[in-house]
Amino acid sequence: MGPARHLALLPNLACETVIWPVPFANGLPVLVGLRGRKVVALASGDPFWFGAGSVIARALEPGEWCALPGPSTFSLAAARLGWPLEQTACLGLHAAPLSRLRPHLADDARIIVLLREGDAVEELGRYLTQIGFGASDLHVMEALGGPREKHTKISAQDVDKISFSHPVCAGIMAHGADALSLTPGREDTFFDHDGQITKAPVRALTLAALAPRPVEHLWDIGGGSGSVSIEWVLSHITLRATTIEAHPDRAARIRENAAKLGADRVTVVEAVAPDGLDALDAPDVVFVGGGLSQALLERLWQLPPGTRLVANAVTLESETLLAQWQADKGGDLLRIELTRAEPLGRKRGWKGAYPVVQWSVTL
Repeated sequence: MGPARHLALLPNLACETVIWPVPFANGLPVLVGLRGRKVVALASGDPFWFGAGSVIARALEPGEWCALPGPSTFSLAAARLGWPLEQTACLGLHAAPLSRLRPHLADDARIIVLLREGDAVEELGRYLTQIGFGASDLHVMEALGGPREKHTKISAQDVDKISFSHPVCAGIMAHGADALSLTPGREDTFFDHDGQITKAPVRALTLAALAPRPVEHLWDIGGGSGSVSIEWVLSHITLRATTIEAHPDRAARIRENAAKLGADRVTVVEAVAPDGLDALDAPDVVFVGGGLSQALLERLWQLPPGTRLVANAVTLESETLLAQWQADKGGDLLRIELTRAEPLGRKRGWKGAYPVVQWSVTL
């Protein structure tokens, strides 16, 4: 059982063959329906590196399958390019948005990406050009490891001049200047917002207090621009976030910011907290950036012990509320006051932002 392209590479088979249908998920019931028979499922290279392996394994019982991996496309591409895999970002974009590239793009960065089909190469070049990386070198490799193997080097901005065939991948030697920082507190200009945004310095301190760890799930209540959720998931590939935002316009803006910055592991829920929280997957960490209230804190205090909570307050009322809860429940209370040098007549002076009170506590 396998794609028609794979089956065509095995002529004169005496056994029964089944073409894996499209979309891929439709083939799983067919495969499971063959249970009790000896079945071979064909997949390219190493099926457990951005491949079908884990999906198929989840559909079967432990012990009723075994895998025989071959060299991955990433290994073959690195062998052609002479790139060290441990210093090269490897992304599967055949079933994911191209924007996942965004956090990895920096001048002279090396990236190998799997692509859906030949036409996707042009989409890749157009995307890189639109975000200021059109001068990047693309090493487009078709049918790696087979008799049709072909390697074409071209700049991203010129890629629409050539047609490419599936299966295809691309090695990117990035050239551009607008790279995302690796640390939280990225410039506010990367986020579209209406003024409701946790500013970069406070965001850096907030992410430090949230202390993301692998595989954790964040609730971001009062998402605003989504900057905290987005920086949370950019911290590690296994992190995910659910942003709760009451205003439809802001919720739409969060989705756009997340898509633009390659943070598609951010889920947006339009609700007024604490309403709507019961239907969500339980969090490991909660951030309250807006909508702070007595009712919300009482609801959050019902979460499992060990859940971490960070809440930011700007108004006197919300600051008082956090001070009362910290006195009763413990945790750390931090007052953040920032001033920035700005023009003052013909000279300069310090202009202060509203102070932020931050409460961090483990339930």
